[in-house]
Amino acid sequence: MIKFFTLVVVMLVSLTCHADTITNTLDDHFTWPGGGKLAVSLSYDDALNSQLDNVIPALDKYRFKASFYVVANSPVMNARIDEWRAVANNGHELGNHSVYHPCRASLPNRDWVAVHHDLDHYSVPQMIEELKVANTFLKAIDGQSERTLTVPCGDMVIGADLKSSQQYLSLLNTLFVAVKGQGEDERFTHILHPEGQSGKALIDYIRNIPADTLLVNIIFHGVGGDYLSVSSQAHAELLTFLANNRETYYVDSYINLMRYVESVK
Repeated sequence: MIKFFTLVVVMLVSLTCHADTITNTLDDHFTWPGGGKLAVSLSYDDALNSQLDNVIPALDKYRFKASFYVVANSPVMNARIDEWRAVANNGHELGNHSVYHPCRASLPNRDWVAVHHDLDHYSVPQMIEELKVANTFLKAIDGQSERTLTVPCGDMVIGADLKSSQQYLSLLNTLFVAVKGQGEDERFTHILHPEGQSGKALIDYIRNIPADTLLVNIIFHGVGGDYLSVSSQAHAELLTFLANNRETYYVDSYINLMRYVESVK
């Protein structure tokens, strides 16, 4: 089982070519398709059974498209690969979350990180190669050439060199449409990693987003099971709220949202 420490709010990145564009070209009159001022990107990390069993039926009920950031060596990918292919064929995004989910074992509460998946002992070229392999794996499932990424654990430092994050980010720019983790435009920086919240708490989070925010990203793990979970009821209450307020909140996969931003710059 992959475990995480939970970050309540982290930064959103759309790599140099996208983050700078968003910062420099989106004016105060920008709206999403349909005229909404706030987009909600629903994302689900790690390729978990509860996502196939509980999340997909709930999303399909409201015709919402979401992003699933899968770990290529997840046993759930191996056991249920035809179902993941059906997820992609139904318009959901399969995003890159690496092959082995390497994280820095030297950080607090990281005793769960396996020695051979310790990012403190990776090199930048090694990590880039792993992400390329994951992209190839995902293309074999969904046939797509463009991809977005969530960085495992949000760790941008590779090995012992703190400056490696700059090199890492610059190399990611050639591989992905967008990457979550950092950002310059505060209107795109709101990310929530739910764990145990009620439906009301999730809805209140959306309602209380600052008025100038353009996008909020909610990154779930387990829903009604697995780990870092919220209940299926809480998740369903959030979806019902978003469905009842489509004129205010625009819901789509992260890659579609970033493509739209690029198209209107």
